[in-house]
Amino acid sequence: MEKKSQEYPKTRWVLLLIVLAVIVAVGILFIGIFAYIFNSPGKSLTGNGNVALIRVEGVILSEGQSLFGSGIASSSDISSFIEEASEDSGIDAIILEINSPGGSAVASDEIVSALKKVKKPKVSFIREVGASGAYWVASSTDHIVANRMSITGSVGVISSYLEFAGLLNDYNITYRRLVAGKYKDIGSPFRELSNDEQSILQEQLDEVHSIFLSEVSENRHLTRPQINEISTGIFFIGQRAKELGLVDELGGKDEAIAYLENRLNATVNIVEYKKQPTFSDLLTGLVAKNSFLIGKGIGSALQESRLVLYT
Repeated sequence: MEKKSQEYPKTRWVLLLIVLAVIVAVGILFIGIFAYIFNSPGKSLTGNGNVALIRVEGVILSEGQSLFGSGIASSSDISSFIEEASEDSGIDAIILEINSPGGSAVASDEIVSALKKVKKPKVSFIREVGASGAYWVASSTDHIVANRMSITGSVGVISSYLEFAGLLNDYNITYRRLVAGKYKDIGSPFRELSNDEQSILQEQLDEVHSIFLSEVSENRHLTRPQINEISTGIFFIGQRAKELGLVDELGGKDEAIAYLENRLNATVNIVEYKKQPTFSDLLTGLVAKNSFLIGKGIGSALQESRLVLYT
């Protein structure tokens, strides 16, 4: 009798766990069903107007934007919005609202390439920051408006990484180098960079910088003295940027709209292009997606950042 009374609590807990597991399984099933039915990926239009508003907010990368904003401006999404606005007969012009420090050189170039294909008027306005790759994007529009206190310019390239060779030596840890190809592990954080490797990386940075500078100079029709002043990679506040010819006008959204109304000889009504999170994103993306990007970011900082050029 005593033995049965001891087993009863164990049986009760087992049954409880089984019930909980069934509830969780059914919940996941319903989530999947609802996600399938109500999934609404892609573009979301806010408003019904004749001018497309596309935001470039956060670091410009090729990765998709994480849920509830992760500080990432996806070049894939932005380029897609630009293309859609360009092909929409009801859209007469495009406004880019920029608040970004720049990002990947490749991602920035993707947005610039999309803008170059647009035949409609394009204007950008810089709020707090429109630097580096983000300024490259702005320079590809017909007219740039910037807040007088905003940060602009910074026409430069960076590809830095942490080097742990000294730390490994202090703790008697050996980096065993096994490569097929002399420069395969160039920029590895686990060993010191040789002089010729540093020269190779610097040459690549200089080449990208030359392309970046040439593009901006052509877009803004800069003179040689102006080019020399911005080529250092230094940033300028909006007021100084206007004096240097980097922006056309000081102000914000209202000034950008006024420019387009004068250009189009019509009233501007804004329709915003933005990515609509899917139903499944709302349910599962918050933790999983951000955790993935955080982990990927840490790993990239240690092993992959040397391969990415940031403008």
